[in-house]
Amino acid sequence: MKHTILSLMALVLACTSVHAGTPAIYRDPAIEQKVEAMLSRLSLRQKAGQMVELVADLFGKNDAAGVFHIDKARTDSILSRYQIGSILNAPNTTAPTARQWQEYLRDIQESSMRLIGIPCLYGLDQNHGSTYTQDGTLFPQNINVAATFNRAIAHDCAAATAYETRAVSIPWTYSPTVDLGRDPRWPRQWENFGEDCYLNAAMGSAMVKGFEGDDPNHIDDYHIAACMKHYLGYGVPWTGKDRTPAYISPSDLREKHFMPFRTGVRSGALSVMVNSASVNGMPVHANKTLLTGWLKEGMTWDGVLVTDWADVNNLYTRECVAKDKKDALRIAINAGIDMVMEPYSANAVDLIEQLAQEGAIPMSRIDDAVRRILRMKYRLGLFDRPTENLKNYPKFGGKEFAKLSYRGAVESMVLLKNTDHILPLKKGTRILLTGPNANQMRCLDGGWSYTWQGNLTDRFAGKYHTIYESLCDRFGKDHVLLRQGVTYDEKGRYDEENIPDYAAAVNAADSADIIVACIGENSYTETPGNLSDLTLSARQRTLVKKLAESGKPVILILNEGRPRLISDIEPLAKAVVDIFLPGNYGGDALAALLSGDENFSGKMPITYPKEINSLANYDFKKSEEVGTMAGAYDYNARITQQWPFGYGMSYTSFAYSNLRVENDHFIPGDTISLSVDVTNTGNREGKESVLVYSSDVVASMTPDGRRLRAFEKADLKPGETRTFTFHIPADDLAFVDWDGQWRLEAGEFRFSVADQSVSVWCDKTRVYAAER
Repeated sequence: MKHTILSLMALVLACTSVHAGTPAIYRDPAIEQKVEAMLSRLSLRQKAGQMVELVADLFGKNDAAGVFHIDKARTDSILSRYQIGSILNAPNTTAPTARQWQEYLRDIQESSMRLIGIPCLYGLDQNHGSTYTQDGTLFPQNINVAATFNRAIAHDCAAATAYETRAVSIPWTYSPTVDLGRDPRWPRQWENFGEDCYLNAAMGSAMVKGFEGDDPNHIDDYHIAACMKHYLGYGVPWTGKDRTPAYISPSDLREKHFMPFRTGVRSGALSVMVNSASVNGMPVHANKTLLTGWLKEGMTWDGVLVTDWADVNNLYTRECVAKDKKDALRIAINAGIDMVMEPYSANAVDLIEQLAQEGAIPMSRIDDAVRRILRMKYRLGLFDRPTENLKNYPKFGGKEFAKLSYRGAVESMVLLKNTDHILPLKKGTRILLTGPNANQMRCLDGGWSYTWQGNLTDRFAGKYHTIYESLCDRFGKDHVLLRQGVTYDEKGRYDEENIPDYAAAVNAADSADIIVACIGENSYTETPGNLSDLTLSARQRTLVKKLAESGKPVILILNEGRPRLISDIEPLAKAVVDIFLPGNYGGDALAALLSGDENFSGKMPITYPKEINSLANYDFKKSEEVGTMAGAYDYNARITQQWPFGYGMSYTSFAYSNLRVENDHFIPGDTISLSVDVTNTGNREGKESVLVYSSDVVASMTPDGRRLRAFEKADLKPGETRTFTFHIPADDLAFVDWDGQWRLEAGEFRFSVADQSVSVWCDKTRVYAAER
């Protein structure tokens, strides 16, 4: 048996102390000098214009064939009158070609430099690759990236996205999304890295570095500015519906929801987008404590705070904290907003100018906002090279990035059930492929794919393989019979289905050895993806039940952005695979995994619920599950789960042993070193993600049951034993107390890895004076 040692420095971003006066990003004095010189030359009107962002559609029009072109006269008119500093979005919210992008940015930047003398900051939602470029590379969605538990995939996918985005002269992406998907009803859960704050922090930080490169002060031709979103608490709306209020405990808000943003800005994130809704009754766009206090001053961060889509308007139209648009702008900018994503009207420039002239917004606040925007443009090198040449980017849409997308899809799929080792499928197996997700690229890619809702994906992704096409390639077309039974109504809402044809699928089962049912959701994002029932559609569940009656083994393929409840059909399946939203190479990856040519290694980045009244996260407190009352009444509360966070099977097996710590006593400021041995006890090579949890045994506030503190992934050959060593800062074990202070308390802590556990003891209590 081979034995190797692997020392892994656990990510220590989560709770790094921030000292007042230490900038989140080192400032280049030469850049600062240029910023101040430019700022001193700008009129109030020009400053106000730099603070406003408009949608691209305003700057052009469609020709007779429906193709968008920049209208130079219209562009010159808007820029000269309003001095606009930023533009966003794909024209018609539909992906152009790379060459079209080149033309758009060439025309826009020429006008901006000629009329204003300042380059335009153009932004796109490149949420999982070149989502708004027809011939670019799409990667698995962030929920898949999280399921890999592989930081390198997060970093490399972001770096490739940056390369392809800069290739078409776009320097800014509204990504990564790190909201914490802790409510499975929420329609944007799949845009995040799961429910855990450490996992979001680790993956978000890796993506920031992938987007921006090693030096956020001097971003080169192959990188772009990141924009972490949506600050803060966006992912847990009380109703489960998008852009509705959240009510979050003060300790969770600072300790968990703030963590990925704190980590990201320390990793160099140049911008942050703000939560559209309210938290604890206060709209975040109006919350100076969160925007200026926690983020800008608390983190000594000099980046740009940008609103989300028309959210300043919501302060008076929806939130009722402002009397009109002018009042809303006053509130938001004074709270800390630097750039207003308007996006359809430039009159915000007039109103900002008036507010400054009236003294309602201090000039110091205006100058601070514009200084941040100019600084970002200089850091991106836009003054020297406002556009790029596509010819200098030979890897655009090429094989290297395609392989990365495929690898991310393979490592992200989670084997949840494999009764009697029915998987992998043997060669020659006759497969009945069924379900609405079996033959559609739209389902594999999800929202933010070529269009906002992803509804036109099959028009643009014809060269890629659906699940049906991939299975035919892998097992032979004569061994795969497609009878979907249930299909989506592509002319309706994302959740509307056509009248089912159960009989066609059931009758076809007679000639099959096995049934592969691809079920889940069609693509959606944001408010159009709201739902009222988390249960999987009745038609899809009925299809599975009727097929199970055939007596043929059923394999469920879950292709969905959030965990739809399936507790009534899961027992009918011999195997279950959750593929989430794996991207354009998802069909190929699934076929390789089902055949055994690849091995499963994904783990659940969320808790998969079993019932609607038990939507708990993995870090639930003991008191949430157990509550007893003596006497005739049984008040026991039980949290049920279909599958837990961190769960995932493989075609091989792994055994954990010998979890130990270097020292079992520590004080604040120490580093806790622990090691565990992992052995591949199976007969084939496989990758394993080692997850380290901690539990605070007794605390002055009811502690979480357990918290993820570190993870690492490695490949082990059959019979190989590897020692994983983690170095975890003791300060990471601190929590936010009732008074809003970070505390690390003396007492016992228990670390656990798989079935192993070990206790350590803190010998001293510390209350932290600074944000950690």
